[in-house]
Amino acid sequence: MQIIGRDCVYYFHDMIVQMIKWGFQEGKTLFGFGYDFRQSNRLQGTMEQFAAKLEAVYNASGGKKINIISHSMGGLLVKCFLSLHSDIFEKYVQKWIAIAAPFQGAPGYVTSAFLNGMSFVEGWEQNFFISKWSMHQLLIECPSIYELMACRNFHWEHIPLLEIWREKKAADGNSHIILESYQSEESVEIYKEALYSNTVNYNGEMIPLPFNLEILKMANETCKILSRAKIPSQVKFYNIYGTNLETPHSVCYGSDDAPVTDLQELRNIQPKYVYVDGDGTVPAESAKADGLNAEARVGVPGEHRGIVCEHHVFRILKHWLKVGDPDPFYNPINDYVILPTAYEMERYKEKGLQVTSLKEEWEIISEEQDDGDNMADRKPLVSSISVSQSGDDQSSRAEAHATVIVHPQNEGKQHVELNAMSVSVDA
Repeated sequence: MQIIGRDCVYYFHDMIVQMIKWGFQEGKTLFGFGYDFRQSNRLQGTMEQFAAKLEAVYNASGGKKINIISHSMGGLLVKCFLSLHSDIFEKYVQKWIAIAAPFQGAPGYVTSAFLNGMSFVEGWEQNFFISKWSMHQLLIECPSIYELMACRNFHWEHIPLLEIWREKKAADGNSHIILESYQSEESVEIYKEALYSNTVNYNGEMIPLPFNLEILKMANETCKILSRAKIPSQVKFYNIYGTNLETPHSVCYGSDDAPVTDLQELRNIQPKYVYVDGDGTVPAESAKADGLNAEARVGVPGEHRGIVCEHHVFRILKHWLKVGDPDPFYNPINDYVILPTAYEMERYKEKGLQVTSLKEEWEIISEEQDDGDNMADRKPLVSSISVSQSGDDQSSRAEAHATVIVHPQNEGKQHVELNAMSVSVDA
């Protein structure tokens, strides 16, 4: 049986499996903490539950300090706790590793979520999940979503904007199409007008569901609390953030050919995005700006949810946590190491020609698992290239030929061969 969309709700599974291989035991040295993601990341009840969890884990492990691994908004929850209860944090925590945390917000994601909704899955699988618009009606009342708005006091390299093509009448009565741009704080007025008449049908009763200014006020206070967090001197903090994916940052509605005439139409308009580097949801600029004294910050190519299943992330975690067997080839930047195994170069002259031959070999070593069922069917990949240079006379002619052979991976090793030869007229 295939579980549709499992990757979207089951994405910690691979990490748990890895940690058990490293020697952790569920219920003894490996625990999870679940909470209501819709609520504020500083909700008093959640903070109390998290404090109780830390104490319980500390006691269950025989008084050993705890390593926390958070993902996404969980990083904001941990940072809120650190700010509000630094004494408890220092007492129980040894290391905190944040993965893909939106420390300065996820502007493009939030803007489109407020105005158009969002979905955890794409394509036909959406038919089996809550609809995008129903999710919108839920998110509009979620304090945690307001806490993902772009932080006002952060100095963005690329300022996130809400842009709208609109038709305006000038004093002479003529219409002009202009592009209006709003920064985070200015966008609030647009949200208010666009969602002014927004309602939800609850048991046949239409209930108003506008942009919630009271929740926004709470979110602004959360932002201040987050900015006051400091890592205790005895605690080590690490940050992994996603890169190499187009990530929505600024959002644009309408066009010069089809301007927006009524802001309440925004809910029905498909926006266009200005993208920056990130994990597809959180800009790298936001995720790495934790404002804390970090032992290390590492960018890993990966998608926001999928990054917690990345093998490269597992190797980084293993190294930082100092668990499992030693990894002599650990590299925080690349999830592999290239070792030269052979190098031969020979030059000689023959019949008026200068001949140079080169042979190099490498081993690419990684811990990726081989697919044993297909090993016998795999064949080396061979690629060749030839170049030649012709001149005005015979003495300036030269030719070169190179062949690269990439052998199938076997037991984490992949052999690569390069054979090249150049021939030129001996001047």
